[in-house]
Amino acid sequence: MISFESVGFRYRSDTPLALEGVSLHVSPGELVAIVGANGSGKSTLARLCDGLLTPTAGRVLVDGLDTSDPETIWSIRSLVGMVFQDPDDQIVGTVVEEDCAFGPENLGVPSAEIRERVDAALSAVGLEGLQRREPHLLSEGQKQRLAVAGALAMRPRYLVLDEPTAMLDPVGRRSVLEVTEHLARVEGHGVLVVSHDVAGVARSDRVIGLARGRVIYDGAPEQLLADPGMMESLGLAPSPAGVLAEALRACGLDVPFTAADAEGVVDALCR
Repeated sequence: MISFESVGFRYRSDTPLALEGVSLHVSPGELVAIVGANGSGKSTLARLCDGLLTPTAGRVLVDGLDTSDPETIWSIRSLVGMVFQDPDDQIVGTVVEEDCAFGPENLGVPSAEIRERVDAALSAVGLEGLQRREPHLLSEGQKQRLAVAGALAMRPRYLVLDEPTAMLDPVGRRSVLEVTEHLARVEGHGVLVVSHDVAGVARSDRVIGLARGRVIYDGAPEQLLADPGMMESLGLAPSPAGVLAEALRACGLDVPFTAADAEGVVDALCR
């Protein structure tokens, strides 16, 4: 479990706290969305998960290991995989399988096991058959899935994704969201996704909302999506499909609040 215990963080002594009194947890097999307006502390929280940043106050524990302890930091980073917003910042290989193998190679994993890990990671994100493809020939959605595969090849227990769909079109966003669901609910990883994407929020098991560095919401996605005031406080606007879903509910149709994209609305109407 990744646990935040009354965590505070500031970047410099003369700046306000970026996070204050944050307590939360992410368990294996759980898909958690972190939401909030710009400047709310979402990316700071993500970087605290694997020790890229260390708390100013409180502590962050990963399976009982303290991220502030320099003796445990490499063990923590083998447990927590990070995926950032721009996949080009993480892709280093000349072909897909080489990029995916980069992390395990640097850990000194035997060649036969690297092959097994790469094949499994690419299969998990739906990139099988593209092992020899050059990364610059991939779509943006495929690049983001390759970044996820590179993290998976390290065999982490947890994955932290910072705005993984921000640069993608609807098809790319959907494919990445499907991958995150699969990793949590089938593969059993603890997955934390920092996001502004309401469709991604709707797919999560739990939503944690930040405002000015504090947790103001921790609960089910359907309750959040049914609360316009809380949505506004967290800087979330209904998607076009969500607006349509609200109009359909006003007409008496049974469309759930979690129907936040076109596919969700269609599925609700065709039940």
